[in-house]
Amino acid sequence: MERKTFLDFLPTNFRHEKSFFIQNKLTDFEKLSHLSDLDINEIQRKSPLCTLNNLKKIRAIAIFKREIGISPPESYLLLHCGIGSIKSLSVSTPDELERKIGRLERSLRVKTKTDITFTILKKWIKRANQI
Repeated sequence: MERKTFLDFLPTNFRHEKSFFIQNKLTDFEKLSHLSDLDINEIQRKSPLCTLNNLKKIRAIAIFKREIGISPPESYLLLHCGIGSIKSLSVSTPDELERKIGRLERSLRVKTKTDITFTILKKWIKRANQI
C-alpha cells in the first residue's frame, strides 16, 4: 500500500503549489508549517502559478497539524468555515464551529467525510487555548 504524504491530501486546485513543493523537496508538514511570509513571497516570485492564498492555506493546514494534531482534511474544513489560525480557533466555541460546519455542508449540499464530533471540537479548542 502506498503511503500518503501531507501534500497528497490537498485538492486539485493546489496542483501548482504541490508541484513546486515536490520539486523543492518540501513535502514535510513540519517544514511547511515554518514558512514565513517572506518565504511565501519568494515561492510566489519563483513560481508565479502558485497563489498567495493557496500558499497561506497550506501553511495554516500544516500549523494545525503540527500544533494541534488536526488532520489535513479537517484543517481544510476549518479554513472553509473561516477558522484560519490557532488564535481564531481558540476564541471559538464548539457550538459555533458545529454551526459553521453544518452551514457549510448545507450550502455545498454535501456531507463532509470527516467524523468531527462535539467532543473533538472541544478538544481542539482546548489545545488551541493551551498554545
